[in-house]
Formats: sequence, C-alpha cells, structure tokens
Amino acid sequence: MERDEALTRLRSARVGRLATLTPEGKPHVVPFVFVVMDRGSATRLYWMVDEKPKRSKELQRLRNIEHQPAVELVVDEYDEDWDTLWWVRARGTARVVVETDERDAALGLLRAKYPQYESTDDPGLIVAIEVESITGWESEAGSAEQE
Repeated sequence: MERDEALTRLRSARVGRLATLTPEGKPHVVPFVFVVMDRGSATRLYWMVDEKPKRSKELQRLRNIEHQPAVELVVDEYDEDWDTLWWVRARGTARVVVETDERDAALGLLRAKYPQYESTDDPGLIVAIEVESITGWESEAGSAEQE
C-alpha cells in the first residue's frame, strides 16, 4: 500500500487501537478515536481524553506517554472475505497539547469528525502524535508492505 493510500485510510478510520508502553515495559493497548492533520510533509494525529466514564482520571495511557512518549497505532478493516482485508499502522511520538491555538484547532477537528464532542463544554486533555512512519498492507495488493 502506498503512503498516500495509507493516509487516506487512516484519515477515514472511525476508531483505532493505540499502543503505549508501561514504565515496566509492558504493552498497553486501548481503542481510541482521533483526527489526522497534515501540514506539508508532517502528519499529526490528535485524540482527547473525553468525558466517557472511566475507572480513574489517572489514565494509564497518559502515565505511559509521560514515561515513554513513543506510541504506535493501528486501524484496519476486517471482512469474512479475506481478499478485502487491510491495515494501516502509524508510529510516532506523543505529547499533551498545551498551546491554546493548537488545542483549539485540534478540538475543532475532533468536533467536526465526531458529533459527540460538539456538546463538550469542558474538554479533557488533548494529545498530539507526531507521526514518524506509516506502514500499510492490503490483501488485494498482493501483501505488499510499504514504509
């Protein structure tokens, strides 16, 4: 899969799986929703710690990013017809967004993609992922992998 096609599929994905590492070096994977922002040759993802009920406000994924900001995520399409399978994986560095203009822009993009965020008056933390590499695979392409 070519990089442009991988980015198109990443942009259109409604949910992904985010992998971080605990301070003990163990993988931690959670589903998450996100948006993609391209600025020239740079690609950045944003996601928000939203108001959905959670066991704790001290989220493991945030502690993990504070300890080790390297992250990886995957989006995919599964079907019983295995000729249509595909996945896209992105690797990058995560950080909590603190700059107001960037935070407002990211929140606007998240609200545009996910109507559930439109009524969020007090959004939680917003996290940016600076994408360093994108890999994709699709069955129809003869199992070709590009980086």
